[in-house]
Amino acid sequence: MKRALITGVTGQDGSYLAELLLKKGYDVYGIIRRSSSFNTGRLDDIYQDPHDENYRLKLVYGDLNDASSLNHILRQVQPDEVYNLGAQSHVRVSFDIPEYTAEVTGLGTVRLLESIRDLGLKPRFYQASSSELFGSSPAPQSEITPFHPRSPYAAAKAYAYYITMNYREAYGLYAVNGILFNHESPRRNETFVTRKITRAAARIKLGLQDKLYLGNLEARRDWGFAGDYVEAMWAMMQLDKPEDFVIATGESHSVAEFLDLSFQHLDLDWKKHVVIDPRYFRPSEVDDLRGDYSRAKERFGWEPTVSFEGLVHMMVDSDLALETRESHLPQATKG
Repeated sequence: MKRALITGVTGQDGSYLAELLLKKGYDVYGIIRRSSSFNTGRLDDIYQDPHDENYRLKLVYGDLNDASSLNHILRQVQPDEVYNLGAQSHVRVSFDIPEYTAEVTGLGTVRLLESIRDLGLKPRFYQASSSELFGSSPAPQSEITPFHPRSPYAAAKAYAYYITMNYREAYGLYAVNGILFNHESPRRNETFVTRKITRAAARIKLGLQDKLYLGNLEARRDWGFAGDYVEAMWAMMQLDKPEDFVIATGESHSVAEFLDLSFQHLDLDWKKHVVIDPRYFRPSEVDDLRGDYSRAKERFGWEPTVSFEGLVHMMVDSDLALETRESHLPQATKG
């Protein structure tokens, strides 16, 4: 039975990946940070009683800012696969806390890799790279497109990308970068624009709020479903030789299009509720991200299964049900 270690296990991708690996028969260890409040809600459906003999998801305390904790965890777990999904991952926030973003998102990766090297372990290593690496490079972007990071987050991810490549080439580690374009789900954090939109649409439908404050509506992104993308993470870790891959849908849509689909699904007009707020604009914008995933399709047969419209409707329906439950309102209808 394989053992997998996941950083960022409590996030959107971490929870989907943990579910996938458990279904494939792995023992899964997830690194979580100590906090004054619980943040494991995304794992509630798969987190079991540790005294249960079938218990295969274990949460361990650690931090990408703390090399000693990573060293201890790796020594104890002895993983076959390591998935580094942990990061300060909010692009707009990275302009406000660039140093912290660099520490966690950039240097956290080298702490993890160096602990693996120092202990003499040989797990397969997955690094969560990002389409933000491409920045203002023209679309479509593929594995050979030059990077042009346009935020502290993207710059930190560029360091993590190259240090992963360096440990692969210098020490013979099976280490891969998954350059994932935007991927969303009902588990996306509410501070990200997609979930902010779908949650607001549901709350407006239920009469719980009236206005939604947003920034640049013309920015275009390649949006896919997170559940599809963790399948690609696992698949690229099973190849004979380590390679880096772009994972995307090949389509791009504007924030305004996301708004249209979300509000139309609830028979609402977003133009009556959306207010443009300059605070949500980035100091340097990334205008158009659209990925070419043909290499992943060729090497391991990966393709997205959820359409843009299907993704938006999935998120809106989930938020409508959630807000209805939490508000103790009668079940709302979409029409």
